[in-house]
This record gives sequence, C-alpha cells and structure tokens, in this order.
Amino acid sequence: MSFDPLALLTAFGLIFLAELPDKTMFASLAMGTRMRPLYVWFGTSTAFAVHVAIAVGAGSLLGMLPEVAVKLVSAALFAFGAVVLLRGGDEDDEEGAGSVVTGFWPVYTTAFMAVFISEWGDLTQITTANLAASNGWVPTAIGSLLALMSVSALALLAGRFIARRVPLRTVKRIGAACMAALAVWTLIEAFVG
Repeated sequence: MSFDPLALLTAFGLIFLAELPDKTMFASLAMGTRMRPLYVWFGTSTAFAVHVAIAVGAGSLLGMLPEVAVKLVSAALFAFGAVVLLRGGDEDDEEGAGSVVTGFWPVYTTAFMAVFISEWGDLTQITTANLAASNGWVPTAIGSLLALMSVSALALLAGRFIARRVPLRTVKRIGAACMAALAVWTLIEAFVG
C-alpha cells in the first residue's frame, strides 16, 4: 500500500473544519485561560491520538456505544469544569497569584479526560473512521491527528491572549458560563439528538 498525500490533506481539511466549531475547541479555550496551555495541549493531544487510533482501528464499532451515556458523562464533566472555574477565590485577582493551575499531572489529566470522554462518537471521530475505510488508515490518522492538535493549539493561544487582556474574575465567569452552556448543550444532544 502506498502513502497518499492527498488523503492526508483531505483528512486534515475535513477534520480541521469540523472541529473548529466543536465543543472541544471551546473547552480547550476555557482551560487555556486557567491552566498552563502547554500542559493542556499535551492532555488534549494525547486524548485526540487515542481517539484517532480507535477511529481508524475500529470505526464501525463506535456507533454501537451508548450515545446517551457518553453524552451524560460529558455533560457532567463540563458542569464540573464550570464549578471549578467559579469556585476559584477572588483573591486570585489581586496580583495574578494562583491565576494559573499548575502541576503537569493535574492539568494533563483534566484536559485528557475532558476531551477523551466528550469526543466519543463525535462527528470528527466518525469522519475519521469513514475516511480511514476509504482513503487508507495511515494518511487519515496523520491528517486527522494534525488537524485536531492544530485546533486545540489555536484555542489555547486564544485563551492565553484573552487571559492577559481581561481581568481574571471576568475570564473565570465567562469560562464557567461557556462550560455550563456546553453541559446544557450536551444534555440537550443526549435527550433530543
């Protein structure tokens, strides 16, 4: 089997565009305002790599997962993220102390779990599985993973830009509102969708 660069570019383009308006991009942006962006990126990228591997390896089986249960867990994680953002004390606003959650493993784990759970059965995962079936798994896996990692990086850069220019209290409230909205959106998807 030969490597097809067009298949890689197709996967990258489709997945990049599909992920831009996705809830995971907004979750990355929210995490990037409160946590170390590089650690968040490592966590999201690892979760995306696992999902791409699953999609190309067993894409047809993803449709068998209980969608409602996955969406309920995802909604709970988004709601938890909103609570964590709101619980941060206002003393953080004084001199920026504590404005960034530190520690590689806590940040990595939070980012990994948020993406890992919320991406089950997502459009990008299903698209990756379909592309792998028709265009070959290697170029699809590479293109899809690069697209997902790129969107996460863009969201994190935007999150850091916002955090430097907007008071921390406002950032936390907006981030919590976004996470709460994602929780509600995911619940609606679970029961209506």
